[in-house]
Amino acid sequence: METEKQDWRKDLTNVPIAPLGIIAMAGCEEMGRSINNWLMQWRDVDNHEFFDTEYFTVPGGDRDTFLIKAECPRFGTGESKGMLRESVRGYDIYIICDVTAYDITYRMYNMDVPMSPDDHYSDLKRIIAAIAGKAKRVNVIMPFLYESRQHRRTSRESLDCALALQELESMGVTNILTFDAHDPRVQNAIPLCGFENIMPTYQMLKALCREVKDLRINKESMAVVSPDEGAVPRNIFYSSMLALEMGMFYKRRDYTKVVNGRNPIIAHEYLGPDIAGKDIIVADDILSTGDSIIDLAEELKKRKAARVFAVVTFAFFTSGWENYQEAYDRGLITKVIATDLTHHKEELLKKPWFARANMSKYIAYFIATLNHDHSLNSLLNPYSRIKNLLEHYAQEQLEAGIRLA
Repeated sequence: METEKQDWRKDLTNVPIAPLGIIAMAGCEEMGRSINNWLMQWRDVDNHEFFDTEYFTVPGGDRDTFLIKAECPRFGTGESKGMLRESVRGYDIYIICDVTAYDITYRMYNMDVPMSPDDHYSDLKRIIAAIAGKAKRVNVIMPFLYESRQHRRTSRESLDCALALQELESMGVTNILTFDAHDPRVQNAIPLCGFENIMPTYQMLKALCREVKDLRINKESMAVVSPDEGAVPRNIFYSSMLALEMGMFYKRRDYTKVVNGRNPIIAHEYLGPDIAGKDIIVADDILSTGDSIIDLAEELKKRKAARVFAVVTFAFFTSGWENYQEAYDRGLITKVIATDLTHHKEELLKKPWFARANMSKYIAYFIATLNHDHSLNSLLNPYSRIKNLLEHYAQEQLEAGIRLA
């Protein structure tokens, strides 16, 4: 009798809390389809990595997709409304929203207008309003956290990110998932709401190992350098995982001037070990114009660094990528690794110095795990996966060396 009771409890833990529904907002359609494909694969087969038994989806297990049809049509004045094309009553809803998808446009006064982060955020709220509390749970997956660069007040300024988080909480959002938040402490604005700041470290290292086959990951041949003091925790994690020494630059700024919304950098000062002859990994969360990383690469080259690999979660190239092509041609930058969590033009994807880490499978794991109300600890801690990756990479290099011999 006791055994039967234990088996019953074990099976119960693999039943989702509600039928799963995914809404991919404008600009996230491709990622939404990729995530849906992974979840559909796991629906009817054993997946022992995170689930004990089959990935049950009852009720609603007979559906041929987890994607929910939703849209935000606009009037000629630019006003809009959120619309659901099917019922979501009782569903566990996951809304994927990329607030930086500038490639999406709409018609206003007979003009094509690119969508701004404000537009995407407003559409997200419209869809939540269209759900109107009928779903069992609403979760928001926002890869780049809306207004996260305005995360603190230094003078008479607005606190946009904190206000947005509080607004989503007040609309009934249960969980907010974001990647590499500029300052994760902003979650203090919503202490009673679920907030997960996900680091794509494993996926970035996996992409780097895929793109560059001759890395020598040891203290004699490689080092990690933080581009500024704000990125130190992120780079400490990389250096710890790879068992490498770490240095850092700090930026001397001219605080008497403001150019394009920020104080201009006067100089980069370096603190750390000798990097002569070493490959360098520079990790950061955002590449906006990218000027800082190029300046940093020049400073590293002055110190006789070998190759420079920029590892950034969000590569926006807001002023274009011509300066990076020039830096690549000059030998300053060897490779830029970024996630596919934001839009990149096809021309950029063809550049030999640019590569992306695919994040759809990772996001699918988060959705499936939350849908089953399981712990996220194994997903948030990539230590064992990074260790296996490095062992596999070393074995590949060994086999390649044997063949070459």
